Amino acid sequence: MIKKDEPNRGQESGQESTAPPESPSRPVEPAADAAPQRLDSPRRPEGPVSAPSNRADDEDRFDLGALEGMTMADLLGPAPGRGSRDQGRGSAPAAAPATSRSVDEFDFDEEAFLAALDEQDFVGTTGEVVTGSVVGIESDGVYVDIGGKAPGFMPKKEAALGVITNLKERFPRGTQVEVLVTREQNADGMVTVSARALALRQSWDKVRVLEKEGKVVQVKVNGFNRGGVTCDLEGLRGFIPRSQLQEGENHESLIGRTIGVTFLEVNPETRKLVLSEKKAATAARFSELEVGQLVEGVVASVKPYGFFVDLGGVSGLLHQSSITRGQMRELREVFDQGDRVRALITDLDPGRGRIALNTALLEGQPGELLIARDSVMAEAAERAVRARSLLRQQEQQAG
Repeated sequence: MIKKDEPNRGQESGQESTAPPESPSRPVEPAADAAPQRLDSPRRPEGPVSAPSNRADDEDRFDLGALEGMTMADLLGPAPGRGSRDQGRGSAPAAAPATSRSVDEFDFDEEAFLAALDEQDFVGTTGEVVTGSVVGIESDGVYVDIGGKAPGFMPKKEAALGVITNLKERFPRGTQVEVLVTREQNADGMVTVSARALALRQSWDKVRVLEKEGKVVQVKVNGFNRGGVTCDLEGLRGFIPRSQLQEGENHESLIGRTIGVTFLEVNPETRKLVLSEKKAATAARFSELEVGQLVEGVVASVKPYGFFVDLGGVSGLLHQSSITRGQMRELREVFDQGDRVRALITDLDPGRGRIALNTALLEGQPGELLIARDSVMAEAAERAVRARSLLRQQEQQAG
């Protein structure tokens, strides 16, 4: 047993003490000034010993002094693409990486860049209208250069609205044509184009404008069936039902005749173009009429509330409240069916096809029509002048 006041013999010989450490979890470290174990020592130390240091040999071999203070990142060098952003942070300089260039250092021509983009643009989106020149003709169609990597092909049946018998005469090489792209590029970069489809689109656009403006157009009847007759309008096939013809009972006789029509239905999606001769006659007649105008017609029918007067293609209503300012026992006391009537127009509604008539304004005194109808009708033109002045005053007071 070693006494507490007696020095450890192992320490005198440079050996570590074999006494257990004060704490089992804390290993005993060798003394800082302990000398390395001699190889010829008669005893082998029982405890761990420090490994012999080869630092002097490593320093001579690798010049470790130059690496002192460097981190692992300094030894590995910058990551690819990072450049030298991490230098100057207190670390030792690493080996110079390969020279890299930033975007700003490259020559950049914006016009050349945009031109390159244009070359990559796809030419010929379905529904696009393009202009090109004829570069080739085959028996089944025409090749049109529209600026793509391959010319567009226009089948013979798509070359026009009508029938073309000779493509070479209709489309000489170099002819400029405007076409509609109907099918996008195939594997060879070729698109399908159509002059006929473009003409049809333009025709529907024109017809829509005519319908919106309420125009009366002239068409030539070129066919008939049990339900009506057909015609051509702006290259489109139109149909006029028998009920919309002035001579619907004998519609076969209209073949080859030109008649005025207006629009009942315009639908490009369903390709329905329905026309009306009767509506056209009404529209044409309405265009000749105005409020305050004196018109003449024949009583077509008598109703409990007034008379319907045929004005030549259109009918006007002479309401019982506008016949006379006097007291009537019944309508037929003034006019009857078949009588000729002269009256003033007091209201027009072309959209609904209504015309309001008035004979009371032609009277000099209330009830004059009841006792002197013929005189009032004979002097209607002179009386209408005074009546129009009265109408204008009423309009100003109402406005």
